[in-house]
Amino acid sequence: MANDAPPQSGRNSPKPPPVKLYSVKEPPFKGFQPVDTEGYEKSSPSTAIVIDNGSSTVRAGWSFDQSPRIQIPPLWSKYRDRKLNRTFTFVGSDIYADGTARGQSKNVYEPGSNIINNWDAMEGVLDYVFIKLGIDGESGGIDRPIVMTEPVTNLGYTRKTMSEILFECYGAPSVAYGVDSLFSYSHNSGRTGLVVSSSYTTTHLIPVLNQKPLFSHASRLNWGWYQGAEYLQKLLRLKYPSFSGKISDPQAEDLVQEHCSISLDYENELSRYLDWTGLEDRDHIVQFPYTEQVVVQKSEEELARAAEKRKESGRRLQEQAAKMRLDKLIRKEQEVAYYKELQEKITNTTKKEAKRMLESEDFDDEVGLGKKIKEMEKSIRKARNKDLGDTEEEEQEIPTFPLLDTPDDQLDEDGLKAKRQQRLAKSNYDARQRAKAEREREKARLAEEERLDNERREADPEVWIEERRVARQALLQKIRDRERLKADLGNRKSLANQMRMKTIANLASDNPTKKRRRGNDEDTFGADDADWGVYRQVATGEASDDEEEEDLNNSLKSIEAQLLKHDPLFSEQSTLEAQTDWTKSLMHAFTRGCWPHDPESQREANQIHLNVERIRVPEVVFQPSIAGLDQAGIIEIAANILTQRLDEGYRIDVARDVFLTGGNTMLVNFDQRLRGEMVAVMPAGSEIGVRRARDPLLDAWRGAAKWAQGAGAKSTFVTRAEFAEKGAEYIREHHLGNAF
Repeated sequence: MANDAPPQSGRNSPKPPPVKLYSVKEPPFKGFQPVDTEGYEKSSPSTAIVIDNGSSTVRAGWSFDQSPRIQIPPLWSKYRDRKLNRTFTFVGSDIYADGTARGQSKNVYEPGSNIINNWDAMEGVLDYVFIKLGIDGESGGIDRPIVMTEPVTNLGYTRKTMSEILFECYGAPSVAYGVDSLFSYSHNSGRTGLVVSSSYTTTHLIPVLNQKPLFSHASRLNWGWYQGAEYLQKLLRLKYPSFSGKISDPQAEDLVQEHCSISLDYENELSRYLDWTGLEDRDHIVQFPYTEQVVVQKSEEELARAAEKRKESGRRLQEQAAKMRLDKLIRKEQEVAYYKELQEKITNTTKKEAKRMLESEDFDDEVGLGKKIKEMEKSIRKARNKDLGDTEEEEQEIPTFPLLDTPDDQLDEDGLKAKRQQRLAKSNYDARQRAKAEREREKARLAEEERLDNERREADPEVWIEERRVARQALLQKIRDRERLKADLGNRKSLANQMRMKTIANLASDNPTKKRRRGNDEDTFGADDADWGVYRQVATGEASDDEEEEDLNNSLKSIEAQLLKHDPLFSEQSTLEAQTDWTKSLMHAFTRGCWPHDPESQREANQIHLNVERIRVPEVVFQPSIAGLDQAGIIEIAANILTQRLDEGYRIDVARDVFLTGGNTMLVNFDQRLRGEMVAVMPAGSEIGVRRARDPLLDAWRGAAKWAQGAGAKSTFVTRAEFAEKGAEYIREHHLGNAF
């Protein structure tokens, strides 16, 4: 739970929503890319085409260029339109221009890997590259050397297939391969050091001595930009299971790039990341597209007319109600006058005639008639007092029962009947008096228990407080069980709901499991008291009685009030109400930041809050166990290479130049965190130098272009004749490429 208060003046007066909202990017469609013939015209047969065949982006250009001319994702789509009877092919960002192409798109690489698994797509990407570079192919091939990057320890089959495509399909005169991270290191004037290449799908650490890589000492961590974006998507799906939007892979990668950073002190920062102080800055709100519900706005005149119409309707209803009350009162007064007149006639007539008159009016005797007159007079007085605004209750008269003291032999039949009625009335009156006395005794008992409880608390406060804590935990458990059962009843596959449906099905069955007692055709449901519990079980699952829930809440509030008064360790933040208040809820800070949430708002329903994820996702490179990856972190690998695998004579020189390249190293604080932890694991006094490539994304291509222009590079190309003579597995080794 956050210790600080939320940034607002009060619970009911929060600050307005933040102005800073981040949006998600649309698919990276760059539009039509024209054919660039300028480079081909400028080139010569010895000018190489340089292709950085990355798993996130394929970059291509001429060796004399300062930057690649083409940068496309390794995506390919091909489908046939039956209506137009044409086949369409889309490559790179162009697939986002067509819905069908986007649905049919295929990646050159296996997801999460730098291994090519779709050679048709690879061939389509190469077609696009060569066409856009202006190569006409009139000579039957591309007639230019090719320099292509590949990952560390690339598979022999992958290189073999690539060579077959380049030589046999495109007619390349010669081909050379090199490791992308080593090209970047060479471009940044590196000679001896530790190359840390954290790219799209993998992280490699390669020690280099005098420009020669030691692949036998290199290590790989199966984590990169792609895995980080995938991990962020998993975290967001857990955080927002009912999120109405959809986060695509490119959008997730953009979220990692724009919002995530490396923490310099992960454990400490994570422990206070959701504190209210400064949370509005740490919590980034990403707004996804949404459609707001249209609310028809009425003019002032329309609102005024509607209000006047409601007032007029209310006045008419009040007048009608007053008229109905008056008519009812007049009828009651007329009835009272009629009954009083009947009472006078009865007193002035014979006993037989009086009985006939009473029976004609549905009265058994004169006592019933008098009781009826008293009740109606009381109702009339109450109605008049209500109209006059007098709500004082009349004093209850103590009833008298004179016939109970009269012997039965002195009463006739009507008198005996009246005596029985008075005896029943006296029993009801005595029962009410006993209930009243019982309530008074209960009140006195509670007061005595409170007095004894106070004495126990004063005598042994620690035991008393512990008893209250145990009672509070028991009440909390009951409340949780009720909430859990309610949630289960909302899930049709839950055990509680299945039992409920079985009960309903049994009741509706023609042959229920409950045996009938008297006959096959007679329904005796309800004969037992247990039968009536079925209604409660079917309607509420024995767990949604509002009165019981209110009693539990009242009891909990009473115990918490006692603990607040007498327990120094129990504070306002410890109460259930405080824990369920969004201003004190850690879960609310995690999912909704430091702002109130309106569940009816479409705008907020299409928002995600990035807070803890901003440092948790990139932390996996240093602590792979966070994401369930059973590998050592980048610091452990580097320390093992420097202290265990290398000879002592080279450790100092290698540690002085730790070189960072690849898109994943562009995260904020990556170099500072690496330097700080390297100092902690290396021997005391070791000199640690950490530097980042000038351009971690493009320096691999620039290094390959620079190397292709060098005089010594030509001897490392494999010619078409050597390919035909020695096979597709043949390569020429050099200090920036893989060993055979």
